Amino acid sequence: MIKLNKKIIPNKQCVEPFLSWAGGKRWFVQKYSHLFPDNYDRYIEPFLGSGAVYFHLQPKKAILGDLNSDLISAYKALKENHKLVYRYLRDHHRNHSEEYYYKIRGSNLKSLESRAAKFIYLNRTCWNGLYRVNLKGQFNVPIGTKKNVVRDGDCFDEISSVLRKTKFLNKDFEDLIDMAGEGDLIFSDPPYTVRHNYNGFINYNEKLFSWYDQQRLFYALKRAQKRGAYIVGTNAYHKSIRDLYRGEFGSLKASRSSSISSKVESRKTFEEFVIFTEK
Repeated sequence: MIKLNKKIIPNKQCVEPFLSWAGGKRWFVQKYSHLFPDNYDRYIEPFLGSGAVYFHLQPKKAILGDLNSDLISAYKALKENHKLVYRYLRDHHRNHSEEYYYKIRGSNLKSLESRAAKFIYLNRTCWNGLYRVNLKGQFNVPIGTKKNVVRDGDCFDEISSVLRKTKFLNKDFEDLIDMAGEGDLIFSDPPYTVRHNYNGFINYNEKLFSWYDQQRLFYALKRAQKRGAYIVGTNAYHKSIRDLYRGEFGSLKASRSSSISSKVESRKTFEEFVIFTEK
C-alpha cells in the first residue's frame, strides 16, 4: 500500500503560486509529493498553469512551457523585472472596479511587465480564476467577486529568485516532452478531455485538447520513460484514459475538490487518474 505522506524538502523557500488556476495542483503536492523522485536532473512541465508542483519542488534546473503565450509572458516578466510588475499590480488594486475591470480586459498593452500585471490582475478578479478566450483569442471571462488584487502573501522577490533557474518556452507539449532525457523529471497535467461526450470538461476542452492530443501525450510520455526520464502525471479518471496507460506506468486513483462552480453547494469531489514511473 502506498503511504500518502507529504515529502519534506529541506532548504527551500516557502513560495506559493501567484495565480489561481482551474485544475491547479496545490492539493496534489499536499497528498502525493512522495511520488516524485528525490534526485533528478531537470524538471520539465509542459502544461504550466499555476506551477504548484514546480514551486513545491523548486528544482535546480527546469523547463516550463505552455501554449498560452500570455501565461508564459507573466512568468518571464516576474523572473526579469518583478518590481515593475508589482508596481503595475498595485495600480490595478487601487483602481479596481467593474468598469475598470472591463476596460483593462479589453486593453492592448505593449510592455512585457504591463501585460504580466494585466494577466495577474484579471486572474485574481475574474470569475473563479478561470482562463478562457473567444474565437479571436481574446480573454472573455466576466468579473468575479474577489477584490484583493495585491495580497498579503505576495512574495514576488522570492518568486523571481526561484524562477531564475528556469527556462520558459511557448511550445506544444510534445516538443517539450521530447526534450527530456535520462534522469529528467516530467510532470504532466493536461486538460482532461476523454473519449466520449459525458465528461464535465469536454465541451470546453475538446477544442483545446482533443482525444488525438491525449494519444500524442501518452506516446510522448512513453518515449520519454524509455529514454530514462521519470514521469508523474495526472489525468481524468476514466476508462478510456486508464486503458490508454494500462501496463506502461504505475497508477493510482486520487480525489480532489472542484471549485469551478459558482455555488458552494454544487461543488463536488472528483477522482483523478495519476500515473508515475515506478521506483
